[in-house]
Amino acid sequence: MVARIRGDPAGRGHGTRPVPLRQPGFPQAGKAPLALDATALAVAEKARPGWDPAPWTVDQAARIRLLLAAATDSDTFVRRLDQLCATADLDELVAFYCGLPVYPDPPRHRLRAAEGLRTNMKVVFEAVAHRNPYPAEQLPEDAWNQMVLKALFVGSTLAPIVGLDRRANVTLARMLGDYAHERWSAGRQVSPELWRCVGPFASGPLLVDLGRVLETGTLPERAAAVLALRSASDPEAHQLLDRHAALRDAVAARGIDWKSALEFN
Repeated sequence: MVARIRGDPAGRGHGTRPVPLRQPGFPQAGKAPLALDATALAVAEKARPGWDPAPWTVDQAARIRLLLAAATDSDTFVRRLDQLCATADLDELVAFYCGLPVYPDPPRHRLRAAEGLRTNMKVVFEAVAHRNPYPAEQLPEDAWNQMVLKALFVGSTLAPIVGLDRRANVTLARMLGDYAHERWSAGRQVSPELWRCVGPFASGPLLVDLGRVLETGTLPERAAAVLALRSASDPEAHQLLDRHAALRDAVAARGIDWKSALEFN
């Protein structure tokens, strides 16, 4: 049996696309992983660019499928989703927020997404923020920036945020620079990933910050600073890299990217 989850990338709220959410030999229900194969994930990506249901469990897929099956008009769907979220337990909340990419009439769910991002429950926050194209497509810049900042604040990784590089902006870069200074002042470490959203806009004080990381940071932080400076357009960024040529060349020779930078040694 193949479960079907509605996919309507244009947001028209009609039509379905089959996405195989069950492979041969799968359990019928429960918290077992869907363990989607490459073909199923490719179908999901084609149906909804950026949608990655790889971490989903059987019960999450079932909850979302049942919710979509009961959908009639947009108003009814939004009202039903709000009712379910108001009484849901933690596992149910995670499932309903994971479903944001496939719900009809995407703009109608911006408040629901914002509610999930405001939560103090990290697993719910990540259901919205991670492997989910909805925030990049629907959140205004201020809400997007707050989501990225909160991810760092709660110790969540940035790499699974869909559209992270595309939605980078100068306001976010400055916010992250200020956050780094707050962490330094408190004697706390700064996540190397922070500099990913700073790099394209690094100039002036932000270049000074990256220079500090190159001089005093941990090896992962220094590798991240190199990656950030490589994405900068300010000529002074490349001059700064030239002053740390050995590290720059080591990062390049080892093919370090934002994922492997965290393990650089």
